[in-house]
Amino acid sequence: MNAAAYVRVSSASQTHAMQREAIARASKTRGDRVVRWYVDTWTGASAKRPALDELREDARAGKVKRLYVYRLDRLSRGGIRATLDVVELLRATGCELVTIADGFEIGGPASEIVLAVLAWAAQAERLAINERISAARRSKEAKGERWGRTPRLSSAEVFTVQQLAKQGRTVRAIAVALKVPKSIVGRALSRKPGPNGARPALAKAKG
Repeated sequence: MNAAAYVRVSSASQTHAMQREAIARASKTRGDRVVRWYVDTWTGASAKRPALDELREDARAGKVKRLYVYRLDRLSRGGIRATLDVVELLRATGCELVTIADGFEIGGPASEIVLAVLAWAAQAERLAINERISAARRSKEAKGERWGRTPRLSSAEVFTVQQLAKQGRTVRAIAVALKVPKSIVGRALSRKPGPNGARPALAKAKG
């Protein structure tokens, strides 16, 4: 039987290879062939998942009769309701959902309970990750350390960018001179200068 598969990773630094390989093996064992892959690279709690949106539309149109996923949490990590919404849509359109790593059949007698528990676990994991990130941020801020990526330009370099712009230099010319992307120069120009044209770092130090 021709089937479809949905795979998702949370960031561009991850790959879909492991999920694809596992699904390909499992579908072949069942005598199926995956002919359509829906691929997303978004966090599961994000509403911006074009491949999942396309999958929903295809399911409503009756184009997807069997869908493979590596685990149920690939469909959503937004909580019980969000996960069950996707599952219920697929089931209502006559699409059979096959999860290969969760160890249970979606159509089994206890499927509703199992689905609810797994969706809850996915949400709990996401909340735990968010709490660890928040704790790390609070710890850094308590130490007076900056949270997030290190700025590409120092305060002195931002001041230089602004002065060059006042002298009539174009964004492109400044970017070439400092060997940074034009977007970095644009952000530097959008920052407010310190009092009386002082460098931002010095203005901050003086309070």
